[in-house]
Amino acid sequence: APPAQAMTLRAEAVSIIEGDRAAQLNEEADQIESKARLTNSFAGRIGRSVEPMFEPLGYDWQLTIGVLSSFAAREVFVSTMAVIFAAGEDAEDPAVIERITGARRDDGRPVFTKATAASLLVFYVLAMQCLPTLPVTRRATGSWKWALLQFGYMSSLAYAVALLTYTVLRFAGVS
Repeated sequence: APPAQAMTLRAEAVSIIEGDRAAQLNEEADQIESKARLTNSFAGRIGRSVEPMFEPLGYDWQLTIGVLSSFAAREVFVSTMAVIFAAGEDAEDPAVIERITGARRDDGRPVFTKATAASLLVFYVLAMQCLPTLPVTRRATGSWKWALLQFGYMSSLAYAVALLTYTVLRFAGVS
């Protein structure tokens, strides 16, 4: 069943004669319904269950989905954000970029603050976000031990420095 807020917006849109306002209300209702579907999807449930691990870095469940999906390759993050915040529209469309940058958390706070964005950038600089590299490392070293050590070390380093970045920026008053 659609969320009550979306149903209220659609009912209001039907009662309005002015076409532009009705279209805007229907678009808002579509976004609410899309977010509800995402929240209840497999990816949404994983994002919510892993969110406590990434929350200290300033990430909510939506960013957590993006980070987890980008372990396939870093560039997957952008398309994942387009799917999450713009229902899969073209990630290079200025309207989609605006929707992503203006995205809100469940509590109404912005998803992307300066501190969160800096933390995310630092994480991506240091993390090994390309899991296909692991078999290459295994083949080169002859052991999964080194591949897993590489993944663990780089992920831990990325997490620690991203946490430090977020914490220092928040302490300095950068939101």
